[in-house]
Amino acid sequence: MEELVIRDADVVDGSGEPSYRADVVVDGGRIVSIVKEAAAAGCLRPKARRELDAEGLVLSPGFIDMHAHSDLAVLRDPDHSAKAAQGVTLEVLGQDGLSYAPVDDRTLAEVRRAITGWNGHGDDIDFDWRSVGEYLDRLDQGVAVNAAYLIPQGTVRMLAVGWEEREATPQELDRMRQLVAEGMEQGAVGMSSGLTYTPGMYAKDAELTELCRVVAEYGGYYCPHHRSYGAGALEAYEEMVTLTREAGCSLHLAHATMNFGVNEGRAPELLSLLDEALAAGADISLDTYPYTPGCTTLVALLPSWASEGGPEAVLKRLADDETAERIRHHMEVVGADGCHGVPIEWDTIEISGVADAALGDFVGRTIRQSAQARGEAPWATARHLLLADRLGSTILQHVGHEENVRAIMRHPVHTGGSDGILQGTKPHPRAYGTFPQYLGRYVRELGVLSLEECVAHLTSRPAARLRLPDRGLVREGCKADLVLFDPETVAAGATYENPRTLPTGIPYVLVGGRFVIEDGRRTDVLAGRAVRRSPVRRNATRR
Repeated sequence: MEELVIRDADVVDGSGEPSYRADVVVDGGRIVSIVKEAAAAGCLRPKARRELDAEGLVLSPGFIDMHAHSDLAVLRDPDHSAKAAQGVTLEVLGQDGLSYAPVDDRTLAEVRRAITGWNGHGDDIDFDWRSVGEYLDRLDQGVAVNAAYLIPQGTVRMLAVGWEEREATPQELDRMRQLVAEGMEQGAVGMSSGLTYTPGMYAKDAELTELCRVVAEYGGYYCPHHRSYGAGALEAYEEMVTLTREAGCSLHLAHATMNFGVNEGRAPELLSLLDEALAAGADISLDTYPYTPGCTTLVALLPSWASEGGPEAVLKRLADDETAERIRHHMEVVGADGCHGVPIEWDTIEISGVADAALGDFVGRTIRQSAQARGEAPWATARHLLLADRLGSTILQHVGHEENVRAIMRHPVHTGGSDGILQGTKPHPRAYGTFPQYLGRYVRELGVLSLEECVAHLTSRPAARLRLPDRGLVREGCKADLVLFDPETVAAGATYENPRTLPTGIPYVLVGGRFVIEDGRRTDVLAGRAVRRSPVRRNATRR
């Protein structure tokens, strides 16, 4: 007898097609049968060792978070309710060009320092891996939800070139190609970049194109946080489209939005650019989160020249009065590339977390508010915090536009990604609320998307980008990564004031047919594993 039958569910199967009522049978971690309208038709109903009454609930595929920063959180926190309670059954890690594999001892120490604000320093983690494959093996020991991995281009450059702002030598480029090939062979799904973060931003287009050729050979995709979401944003998007078409590589645009005052109301221009490329044969997708503020580290806003050489070099420059004044001028007057070419507005920069708990009074305030309380200029406050917290502070950046968010989420190649940073006292609520926010606010309350269309954005479309044919749909033979939610009550509990509040209206979540959320509570099940792409190599396209 099969393990589980989910009885009388309203199935929204991830395809975008209308929902239907059915009994869904799960066994061995997969969906083994679907009996539509069984009760109404008087059919012999399937039986199983356990029956779950799903009357009034929608059954959908598990949600796929296409942009997650849980690289250490999945190891640190077996509970991982931040994602599991949202119905997320698969996260894509290794984002924005900076993560923890591949590394050697030197670069591991450097990357831990560089992204402390994203993931914590990691003193509570046993870094017993160095390669991509070893990191994926570590995930296979059991985590809350499944995870795929992108090779971080900035970390690769750190290994082969270092933190210098210069072109790679032919030998260094060969080394980077080798590292990307090894990561793909070990199961990565593609490569990410953070082109407003050092040292990845120092790569010219020719270098990125060569690495994308390697990714394409293995059937992966390129996921850039491109060079600007502010001044010159459209040109930055076009750069990525052109680069990947030259490389023959699929493109997935990370947190694809149009921010800052210069881009208010300009989402249609971005979508027109993408439609033109798609019509010409480009393979493009994108992800967004359903909120207007962004989230990153305070140090990320500095001009790239100030970050050359790595974290210790940054601290030395900040400690020098003359150099610090140059940094201020670049940020406040010129517009730093780290701040997307837009002169910084300190009242949009809210501190969301600090590495040093003694600095907790800064959290929840903008830089301008803290500066006024301290009786000094905003840059003096920002500089003090950068030095005192040793670059570990995270921020919310209130620079988005609701009309852009809504326009982009309607696009046919759109997928959902939380970009959720789980660190800090007051993290961005998207870390705990992205997927129920889509379903509750943008489907039920605002009607921006239909329920069926929204579920497709969160399930089958990302699964197609990841080339996982047995996920993202409620179909016989597919993995039983499933979510049951109440369409009338599902909502994000997380707010800016209380960002770690769990959602409502999602009573059941299954990963591989096992309940990780049951009756609205986290179980002790660790059914998640690494999701590896097949290491089959296509015909070489390198030059």
